[in-house]
Amino acid sequence: MADTKYIFVTGGVASSLGKGIIAASLGKLLQARGYKVTNQKLDPYINIDPGTLNPYEHGECYVTVDGTETDLDLGHYERFLNVETHRANNITTGRIYQNVINRERRGDFLGKTVQIIPHITNEIKRNILQLGKTGEFDFMITEIGGTVGDIESLPYIESIRQLRWEMGNNTCCIHLTYVPYVAAAGELKTKPTQHSVKELQQEGVQPDVLVLRTERAVSIDIKKKVALFCNVDPNSVIENRDVKTIYEVPIKMMEEGLDTVVLRKFGIPDDRKPDMEAWNNFLYKLKNATKEVKIALVGKYVRLQDAYKSISESLIHASAYNDRKLKLSYILSEDITADNAEEMLSKYDGILIAPGFGERGMEGKVHAAKYARENNKPCLGICFGMQCMAIEIARNLLGYKDANSTEIKPETTHPVIDMMESQKHVLEKGGSMRLGAYACQLKPGSKVADIYKDSIIYERHRHRFEFNSNYEDEFAKVGAVISGINPETNLPEILEIPSHPWYIGVQFHPEYRSTVLNPHPLFDAFIKAAIKE
Repeated sequence: MADTKYIFVTGGVASSLGKGIIAASLGKLLQARGYKVTNQKLDPYINIDPGTLNPYEHGECYVTVDGTETDLDLGHYERFLNVETHRANNITTGRIYQNVINRERRGDFLGKTVQIIPHITNEIKRNILQLGKTGEFDFMITEIGGTVGDIESLPYIESIRQLRWEMGNNTCCIHLTYVPYVAAAGELKTKPTQHSVKELQQEGVQPDVLVLRTERAVSIDIKKKVALFCNVDPNSVIENRDVKTIYEVPIKMMEEGLDTVVLRKFGIPDDRKPDMEAWNNFLYKLKNATKEVKIALVGKYVRLQDAYKSISESLIHASAYNDRKLKLSYILSEDITADNAEEMLSKYDGILIAPGFGERGMEGKVHAAKYARENNKPCLGICFGMQCMAIEIARNLLGYKDANSTEIKPETTHPVIDMMESQKHVLEKGGSMRLGAYACQLKPGSKVADIYKDSIIYERHRHRFEFNSNYEDEFAKVGAVISGINPETNLPEILEIPSHPWYIGVQFHPEYRSTVLNPHPLFDAFIKAAIKE
């Protein structure tokens, strides 16, 4: 196409309705028609990025290949489209204001008064347009975080208004709202949607498409009513009924004609049908698996499952392709002790020790690692999970009872986990860790070399502390091998016990690379080992 088309996804009535899933689903359908698509998330919080946010408050922090800490929706974008995202795909109010203030300090505005309009809105528009101006994409789908009417979202809505005025037919606005079912009345209520659209209209934006999130089927009469009171074509009112898995949403949106409606809005012929065969094959496996594989995820943020969103989705991908129904149990690591580890973990086919910073729950992860090692239970440790596996080996196989991480116990006499040399003089926490994709050289003949079928891999990182390589030889003497290192820095990346059926810890985050159509080989191998167990 001659010009990139810009699609804006807004939400109203309530948060957590699934704007990210709708944006990713539409992107998938357009991609399946042969178009080049990218997704972008605009977050209205003042944090520069979610890297310092508590996972209980915001869910997981996703990391892109270029080392940007982003919103978890970017994980959905990558899993659905199988396309990597970068720094430009996630913008926060904090970054917008930081950029404008830095320019003001440099004198770029030549003494003018710096204001929300036009300076902040111009910066928002610049960040939206810069991806489209590369010429790489036919469609750019930008999701606006929060809900219409929030004070925080006003500059973003105003920026959309301006772009729609400036770009005309090259823009489209999709508004996602909630249509609740009131049991006492026995009917769906459209008034919240009407008020939400009215709020959007008052801010100068008329939606082109309405997506109605609902628990019940939306009748033709309700669609016509919503269309009439919201100034939208009846064919552009889309039902988004609850489904059992987010991976059904693209298929449901295709059946509702969301992609067709959007193409019609842009005046693009509907002459390419989406090729969703591979997606449907995955869905078939996901829905028709009957045998279970039981996995225990041991972590400290288990009360909010979005804190481990990419991990749980990676396990779902791997389980489906192995014709198994995943039964995932979230185990609070604080609850695990030396005395009850067997009772809490013995019924599972595999144990995954999750990432996470800080002392709380660490000892429980160490106990889980010990149980898995001593009982030949398949075990995968990720980032801090891998570090806990190393601490357990040092304590119980090497006899260093006070072995620890200097993050937890700076005065330990056996710092098997220590701060990276490059991090020792870093004072600011935000965006200062080892972030993004780095190379890892695999040891020939190791389990991981067999799993990856390669000698060099590239995985994403998010950490400050690392395995202390001074202990590598001692670990090898008790059968624990460093089987992956960074070729440039010699940083240890992977720990495994060759004599164990399946016991692997990785410093990186493999979950960021697993997608619907390309499950990650490490998770695939872990699930295979759990099935064998």
